[in-house]
Amino acid sequence: MNDIEFRTPLSSEEFKEYDLFRWRILRKPIGKDINSFKDDYEDKAFHLIGIRDGIIIGCGRLHFNNKDEAQIRYMAVEKSSQKKGIGKKILDILEENAIKNNAKKIILNARDQALKFYESSNYISVGKYHGSDTGIPHTTMMKRI
Repeated sequence: MNDIEFRTPLSSEEFKEYDLFRWRILRKPIGKDINSFKDDYEDKAFHLIGIRDGIIIGCGRLHFNNKDEAQIRYMAVEKSSQKKGIGKKILDILEENAIKNNAKKIILNARDQALKFYESSNYISVGKYHGSDTGIPHTTMMKRI
């Protein structure tokens, strides 16, 4: 994993690539429009990408719902790069950012197929999430930090 650089996007062009990556991995496969993943937290969030050979292969985002509660969204890793620790590294960096900014807990709404991934990092299920526009079952998870 030493060949992967983890950082925030550095330019407007890189943010466009990041947006396309998020859409291509998370929303396009379920028929969602490219503008369907934006929300009111975009400009205030901590955005993270993993880059190998100049190409984004993973991402995640952290924003604050209030001073104590951070939320992780838009976690994605290129299919060919999954199960190699990249998602875990992204999650760790997002958690570090939440801790640095004095969060007391982190929440996320995980696609049900990703529950074991988050459970392995000590997130606990707190209930079904019904606010998704994806049609994919999600569970709200939480971790106290």
